[in-house]
Amino acid sequence: MPRQSHCVRIHIAILMLFAIVINYLDRTVMSAAAPMISRDLQISPQAMGWIMSAFFLSYALCQIPAGFIADRFGQRKTLAGSVGWWSVATGATALATSPAGFIFARIFMGMGEAAAYPCNGGVTAKWFPDKERGRVTALFDSGSRFGTAFAMPLVVWIIASLGWHAAFYICGALGLLWVVWWLKVYHDPEQHPRITQAELKYIRDGQAKKEGIDNIQPMKWYQLLKYRNVIAMCLGFFMLNYAVYFFITWFPSYLMTERGLSLKEMGFMAMLPPLCGILGQWFGGWFTDFVYIRTHNLSLARKINLVGGMLIATSISFAGLVDSLAVMMLLLCISYVGLAFAGSAIWCLPGDIAPRNMTSVLGGIQNTVSNCGGILGPIVTGYIIAANGGSFTYALIISGSACGVGALVYLLLLKEIKPIMPETH
Repeated sequence: MPRQSHCVRIHIAILMLFAIVINYLDRTVMSAAAPMISRDLQISPQAMGWIMSAFFLSYALCQIPAGFIADRFGQRKTLAGSVGWWSVATGATALATSPAGFIFARIFMGMGEAAAYPCNGGVTAKWFPDKERGRVTALFDSGSRFGTAFAMPLVVWIIASLGWHAAFYICGALGLLWVVWWLKVYHDPEQHPRITQAELKYIRDGQAKKEGIDNIQPMKWYQLLKYRNVIAMCLGFFMLNYAVYFFITWFPSYLMTERGLSLKEMGFMAMLPPLCGILGQWFGGWFTDFVYIRTHNLSLARKINLVGGMLIATSISFAGLVDSLAVMMLLLCISYVGLAFAGSAIWCLPGDIAPRNMTSVLGGIQNTVSNCGGILGPIVTGYIIAANGGSFTYALIISGSACGVGALVYLLLLKEIKPIMPETH
């Protein structure tokens, strides 16, 4: 194909990547600032666990409405409103002075961030042929690793230089700049002023279902819940999120309180697992597309990533059992690689399995259940830490066990991966 025929969708993919980078950057501010906020405002580990989990409560509850709105009214307006909403909430978090204030700000922020992944899933289904879905999904989902990895030293530097309040203000402002960029560039394929007919034909000819050409949805969103594959998607992602959100919430505190690292040392060490995760994510996206192109077996292409990645991720269980800082970090990096390798296939599944024009809402359903892991994980971890005299050992073992259960779910409960065909009577 001529080179220019690829330009528009590459630009779209870069926009999707930066949306998730900012999404996770704003989430990471709280975990990076948590030790300082706890010290300055005398907030207990249990209370901090509730503060961190407040985000996931509203984030999970708003996933399905966000996906429904995106499918019905379009990802362009929905994602712009979402990023603007959470960016304002991020800045407002700096105004909190009590646990209740932080909880309110985090709930508001979670409501805004809910549309990010369902919208990106819907955009991928519209803008990319099926054989590119793994790589594009890996690219935009790797934004979560970029946001987590590079946010940590950046936010630590801002906190050390300007205080933790400034970190929330600066990160919130970045999201508002992205909204301007998105509204200027994004349109659906048939309406995009810069797309060529060659690129549009390449996209649509490579899709099993032509997403977004009309707004007809063949069933109600809740009818998706009766399908076994939908249940498997939700349960498997729940287990992955339980483990991955340890890195997003409690990991900085673990490095500083149990491993004795300074603030600057923590900022460097905390970026290593997600940096390794970026490589795992990109390789996973390439690998799942490679297997699909070679075998034309979508189930095999996705399950190798899902089952293999979750099994690799169980190495987090052993990180708390070793004394060596280097070995501990190696185990956590391996675990994050496994989580990212699986994640490159997880966000392909809504596009693989959803009926036409329901990719965003299926992504919202999957993310609703998965983020219950984000709600429970920080709270359970906080209580485990408090009950074990500040030790994280049992919390890490439980996270690894969740990964093992997730591997079994994807292996045994997830059946043939293909689009849901509505029943006709």
